[in-house]
Amino acid sequence: MWIKAAKLVFSPLAMLFLVAPLIAILPLAFTSSVILTYPIPSYSLRWFEELLSADTWRRSIVNSLMIGGGTTLLATLLGMAASLGLRDRALLLRGTFRTLFLLPMVVPAVVLGVGMQVLLARLGLTNSYVGVIIAHTVVAVPFVVISISGALSGIDGRTELAAQSLGASPWIVFRRVTLPLAMPGILSGAVLAFATSLDEVVLTLFVAGPNQRTLAREMFSSIRENVSPAIAAAAFLFIAATVAVGLSLALLRSLRTDVRPG
Repeated sequence: MWIKAAKLVFSPLAMLFLVAPLIAILPLAFTSSVILTYPIPSYSLRWFEELLSADTWRRSIVNSLMIGGGTTLLATLLGMAASLGLRDRALLLRGTFRTLFLLPMVVPAVVLGVGMQVLLARLGLTNSYVGVIIAHTVVAVPFVVISISGALSGIDGRTELAAQSLGASPWIVFRRVTLPLAMPGILSGAVLAFATSLDEVVLTLFVAGPNQRTLAREMFSSIRENVSPAIAAAAFLFIAATVAVGLSLALLRSLRTDVRPG
């Protein structure tokens, strides 16, 4: 009984600890003041208007969407291919390959940024959108691999064997059986890749040029120069976009569950 009571107390406290910084900063996105301070003198949308009207902020939002979209597509394709390969239990050094795919998650961002800068410079891709997308993909792929690998591990192999026994080719088995069953993990990985790209600052500082300034990089620069409520407005857009994508993902999952036979 006391364990259940402790869970009921601990869970809300843990959630409050995680969201407290957001609760503190997000209301300041609607302040009419030019500084981040409480109490809020009055509420206004002036800082959202600045995000949409100022060239630097507007360009950074567009860049974030472009780079995030490219990163999501590339990371999802690479992560799905890697997850399918790592699914093969007969693969030699399977654990080593899995560790290598997850390595960008633990390597310090500065070290990774320096390495990416040197590599992209040799390829002539520094200060380009392609270079930034490649750099973001490197740190996004591990999240995709974890998500899709988890989905693939939950698929009963007998389902695929049954399709093969009925004459289905490997491509048909993948497209008609494996891919639909793994789709929740693929969508989750895509969301994580997009969120990782939106939030990435260090790699962007190393490999991006003036024309590839993302919203996260613009927020970082603004904090160093002048702490403005526009940063809170940008953070609000970040969180709103993440919540919208998450709700869309949950809706897709529920729809797939509803239309599934039985």
